[in-house]
Amino acid sequence: MSVRIDIAGLQPERITAVVSPLAELGMALHALAEPAHHPGLQGWVTAVTARLDPHLADRMCEADFLWRTTFSDLFLPCAAFPGEAGLPGATLAEELDLLDTFSDELFVDAALEFTCALPYSTPGPGPLADPELRRRALELAAARGPMQVRFAERLLADPPRIRAWLRRFLEDCDEAFFAEAWARLRHQLAADTRHKTDLLRHKGLAEALAAVSPAITLDETAERITVDKLGDGRTATAEGGLLLIPTGLGRPHLIVLHRYGWQPVLQYPVGSAELGAPPTVDQLVLRMTALSHPARMRLCRHLARSTYTTSELAQMHGLTAPEVSRHLGVLKKAGLVTTRRRGRYVLHQLDVTVVARLGSDFLEAVLR
Repeated sequence: MSVRIDIAGLQPERITAVVSPLAELGMALHALAEPAHHPGLQGWVTAVTARLDPHLADRMCEADFLWRTTFSDLFLPCAAFPGEAGLPGATLAEELDLLDTFSDELFVDAALEFTCALPYSTPGPGPLADPELRRRALELAAARGPMQVRFAERLLADPPRIRAWLRRFLEDCDEAFFAEAWARLRHQLAADTRHKTDLLRHKGLAEALAAVSPAITLDETAERITVDKLGDGRTATAEGGLLLIPTGLGRPHLIVLHRYGWQPVLQYPVGSAELGAPPTVDQLVLRMTALSHPARMRLCRHLARSTYTTSELAQMHGLTAPEVSRHLGVLKKAGLVTTRRRGRYVLHQLDVTVVARLGSDFLEAVLR
């Protein structure tokens, strides 16, 4: 499970680390809609919510599925344009102007992403031109809830009206709370992009991506970037470039835009120290599977308290030494048990630090 970005032919100068106020506003809306995803922002969320105008709070609910469960590509309009034109604006107004240049077809395609009805990774007509896609989009929107179907119906019936509504809404959010937050965040984010640019220039793409997130790897031979996520996707830089956009409000989410024909974008969190490289999705599955066996859980009960030899564990649990060895092998392969030798004895012990992190590692993997 991963998102893969084919970078064959990508020139170093086409890789850009840059800030985006519109993308950060999207993250701000998500944090306000799903504060449980962002425990480090509880104080900010509480302060904003307390002073939010009730009318604006109601409007935030009208289309919150664009940022609550799916981060809409409408917040990254620059990705729709290749080359130098495909960079975020310096201000929120500039990025909203860029969004205004979208055709109705392009706007509707990006806005209906939440329905999962469109051929996201392949070319083809959108729901304004294809009656079957239109029907399918409305059907899936209805399955997700009444607000979703009302929004989809209005969007398909009158795209300019929804475009105007969205711009006014985002401008009101900027006035109400985002301008203040952006004034505080933009300097930190700009400093991060300068750091990533220096890494790109002096140490190369592999070092820069490693600094972006340990969940991102570069295979230089295959000319491919792989982002470890609980989902599958594939795209290519093709005629465009690769954008690296930091977010100060987005942790733990690592966003990968991989829409067909758009520039790939990696929007990554900054601003707090990592406890260490998180396990990959495959490693996490291996650990949870290893602990799901009743016999191994019983072994862990003793291994969490002290070190034991294979023979001691076999006697305690009424198992043969080969059976215990097989179970220990599974736990060691998953990185849950450590082994050390003392004279002629081999002692095993549970790595309680790794086990204690399983809950947070799981949440990071599913929220990434």
